Amino acid sequence: MLKLRHFAGAIPFLVAVFLNAFVDLGHKIIIQNTVFKLYDGPLQVILIASVNGLILLPFIVLLSPAGFLSDKYRKTSIMQASAWAAVAITLGITACYYMGWFWAAFAMTFLLAAQSAVYSPAKYGYIRELFGKEHLGEANGLVSALSICAILVGIFAFSILFEHWYPAGSLSEADILRAIAPIGWLLVLNSVIELAMMYRLPVQPATGVNTTFETKKYLSGRLFGKDLQPLLKSKVIRLSVIGLATFWGVGQVMLAAFPAFAKEEMFLTNTIFVQGILACSGVGIALGSVFAGRFSRDYIETGLLPLGALGIAMGLLYLPFTETLMAAALTFLFIGFMGGIFIVPLNALIQFHADESEMGRTLAANNWVQTVVMLSFLLLTVAFSLLGLSSKALLELIAIVALVGCFYTIYQLPQSLTRCVLSWVMSRRYKVAVQGLEHMPAQGGVLLLGNHISWVDWAIVQLASPRPVRFVMLRSIYERWYLTWLFDLFGCIPIEQGVSSRNALKTVSDALNKGEVVCLFPEGTISRTGHLGDFRRGYERACMDVTSDVVILPFYLRGLWGSQFSRSSSHLKNNSLRLTRRDLIVAFGAPLPATTTADVLKRRVFDLSISSWEAYVETLPTVSKAWIHSAKRTGRRLAIADVVSGRDLSGYQALTGSIVLARRIKRHSPEQNLGLLLPSSAGGMLANMAALLRGKTLVNLNYTASLAALEAAVAQADIRTLYTSRRFMKKLEGRGIHLEALLNRLKVVYLEDAFEKVSLVEKLLTLVSVTVLPAWLLCWLHSRAHNSDATAAILFSSGSEGAPKGVCLSHKNIMANVKQTAEVLNTEEQDIVMANLLVSCLWLNHYAVYALDRKCARGVPS
Repeated sequence: MLKLRHFAGAIPFLVAVFLNAFVDLGHKIIIQNTVFKLYDGPLQVILIASVNGLILLPFIVLLSPAGFLSDKYRKTSIMQASAWAAVAITLGITACYYMGWFWAAFAMTFLLAAQSAVYSPAKYGYIRELFGKEHLGEANGLVSALSICAILVGIFAFSILFEHWYPAGSLSEADILRAIAPIGWLLVLNSVIELAMMYRLPVQPATGVNTTFETKKYLSGRLFGKDLQPLLKSKVIRLSVIGLATFWGVGQVMLAAFPAFAKEEMFLTNTIFVQGILACSGVGIALGSVFAGRFSRDYIETGLLPLGALGIAMGLLYLPFTETLMAAALTFLFIGFMGGIFIVPLNALIQFHADESEMGRTLAANNWVQTVVMLSFLLLTVAFSLLGLSSKALLELIAIVALVGCFYTIYQLPQSLTRCVLSWVMSRRYKVAVQGLEHMPAQGGVLLLGNHISWVDWAIVQLASPRPVRFVMLRSIYERWYLTWLFDLFGCIPIEQGVSSRNALKTVSDALNKGEVVCLFPEGTISRTGHLGDFRRGYERACMDVTSDVVILPFYLRGLWGSQFSRSSSHLKNNSLRLTRRDLIVAFGAPLPATTTADVLKRRVFDLSISSWEAYVETLPTVSKAWIHSAKRTGRRLAIADVVSGRDLSGYQALTGSIVLARRIKRHSPEQNLGLLLPSSAGGMLANMAALLRGKTLVNLNYTASLAALEAAVAQADIRTLYTSRRFMKKLEGRGIHLEALLNRLKVVYLEDAFEKVSLVEKLLTLVSVTVLPAWLLCWLHSRAHNSDATAAILFSSGSEGAPKGVCLSHKNIMANVKQTAEVLNTEEQDIVMANLLVSCLWLNHYAVYALDRKCARGVPS
C-alpha cells in the first residue's frame, strides 16, 4: 500500500479523507455523549438512534443531486465545495455550543451529514481517477483504513475532551454544551485544513458536461427510480450493494444498542470506556481493510467475502454473552476486522463494474441503498425499544440477521470460499502482481487466451481476475473423481480431441454469449521449454458463433517456469524450492476482436511477455545482493572448483572471502572505478564480488590487448587502482606479455598481499557471521550497492579496430542476463558451467551469480 503515496495528489487526498471523517464523527460524539450522560434505557437508545438517523437521512434525500453533480462536474470541484460547506457548518455548530442550544446543535448533525452526502460519491469516484483500476483493491483498503483511523482518533479525542470539560452533576444539556464549547474550534480547524488539502488535488476532466438535472422529477420522487437503474444493470453491483447495506445496517443497530447494554449489563457509566469499546470495531475495520488491501494487491480478492461474512456472524452471536470489558473489546475488534475484509472487495467491485459515465450515479445510488437500509434498521431498533425489547435482545436479533446474510453470501458466491482457501494456499509460495487489469471488461463475454506454463495456471488466472472465470480443460483430467467436484464448482468445461470437441466449443460459445469469462490455453499443453509454443486454432471455431460484443483478452503468465508445477528440469525446480516466495506476473493485454487469428494472437501474447519481463526486471536486486543470497543458499555445498589454485570453495567460504577482501578495497580504493587484471579463477571472482559489495564499478582489463589499448581503457575509465595477482603477472611474463609500463602508472594491489594481512580471527568471525546471520541482514551490513540502475561494470573492446570502446552495464543489465540464461539453459544437476574465457570477455560476475545460483561452477586455466 505504501507505493500508493507516490501517486500525484495521493497525500492531500488521503489527508482530506481522514479529516472529513474526523470532523463528521467529532460532532456526533459530543451529542451522543451528552445523551448518554442525561438519559437511560429505551429513551437513550431512541435518541442515539435519532442522531444516527439524522446522519443517514441526507444520503437518502440527496441521492439524485449528489450523483448528478459528481458525474457532471469535476470531482475535485465537488469536494472543494463540500469542504467550504464543512467550514461554514462547523462554525455554526461551535456557535450552538457556546449558546447552549442543544436541539439546534442536534439538528446541525443533519447539515454536516448533508455535505458528506454530496462529498461521498465524488470521493469514491475520484479514487479510480487518481489510482486507476489496477489499484482499486489497495486504494479502497487504504481509504477505508484511514476513515476508520479518523473515527478512532475522533472517538478518543472528543470523548477525552468531553470528559475533561464535562461539568460534574450537571442536569441540563445547555450547561454541558457551554462547558465543552471550546471543542468546536477543533472541528473548525480541521475543516479548514481539509479545505486546503482539496486545492492540492490533481484536476481530472468531467465526464457528463452535457447532462441536466431534472428538478421536477426529483421533487416528485420519479427521479429516484432512474437513479437506481445503474444498480439494476449489473448483478455484481447489485449484490455488492446488498452486502454493504446489510453490514452497515447491522452495525447501526449494534452501535445504537451497545451503550445501553453496557450500562445495564456491564454497569459502565464512563463515556471513554463505552466509546473505547465501540472504537475497537473501528480498529478492527481498519486492520481488516489494510489486510484486505494487501491481500488484494493489484487485483480484487472476492474470496474474502464469505470469510468476512462468516466472521461477522460468529462475532455477533458471541457479543450478547460478553460480561467483561476486555471480552467486549476483543469481540468488537474481531467483528470489525471481519467487516473490514468484507467491505473492501465489495467497494472495489462496485467501482470496477460501474460504467465510467455513470460512476457518480452508481456510487450515489450505493450510498442511498445503504442509507435506507441503515435507517430502516434504526427505525426497527426504535420500534423494538418502544415495545420494551431489551438491548441484549436487540444484539441477539442482529446476530441472527448476520447469520442469514452469511448463508446468502455463500449461496450467491459458491466459488468464493474455495477461492479464498486457494488464494491463501497459493500466497504461501507465490506473490501475484497483475498488469493491465484496466483492460478487463467489467461486463460482457470475454475469452481469455494465453500461455500455458504449469499445472496451476488456472488458479493464478482466477486469482488475478475480478470476474469469475470458467476454464476449458482436458476431459481426462476433469474426470478424475477426486477433482471433479472442484472443477464443477468453478464451472470448468471439459474438452477432448475428436468430434466431441465440437460440443465443448459450443458450450464455450454459449457461455461467452451469456456474458461470462472463459479461459482457454491455445497451446493445448503445458510448455516443456518455458517458451511459447504453437497456438492451435480451436478457439477460432468457438468464436464463429459468438455475438459482436464478445472480445478476446490476451494474457501472459510470467514466473511459473521453474516451479514445482512446471515441466522444467528437476534441478531448476530444486533450486526454486529454496525461494521463500516466487514473484508471479499476470499481464492482461488490450481486448482484441473475436475474429483475431492464432498468429496475430500469439504476437500479442509475445508482446505481453516482453512487458511482463520488463516489469519483473525492475524488481531484481543488485548483483552484490544477489551474490549474498546465492552464496547463502549454496551454504556448505561446493560452489567453486578452481584448478588454478587447486582449492574448492563452498558458498560460505566464497562469501567470506569476498567480504574480507571488500574491507581491504574500502581502505585502498576511495575512487569509484576499479581496474582488475585477473584470470578466470576463484580469486578473480572473489575480487569482482568484493568490489561490487563496496558499490564500485568494475573494469576487467583484457591482458591480451595491446599496451596502447590497455592504457586507453585505463584513461577512459579513470582507473587509479589496479587489483591483480603476483602469480598471474609472472605467468603473463612467461608468455611474453610485459605490462610494467602500465603498472608503474597505477596503484597496484596484489591479492596475495591483501589476503595475507587478514588475521585468522577476522576470517573466523566473518565465516561465523556468514553462516549464522540471515541473508537480508548480511546485505544490510555488507552491500553498499543499492541502485540497480547504477553502473556495475564497464566492458572494453580489444582495440583491434582503433581505440577500445567501453560499454557500461548496470546491475539491472547483468541480473536480467543471469535470469534469462537460467531460464534458457534449464540446467540439470550434472551440468557444469565452465569459465574458460577471459574475465573481460565472459564478464565474471554474470558467470559467478548464475553458476552459484545453479551450483554448477568450474574454473579452468586461462
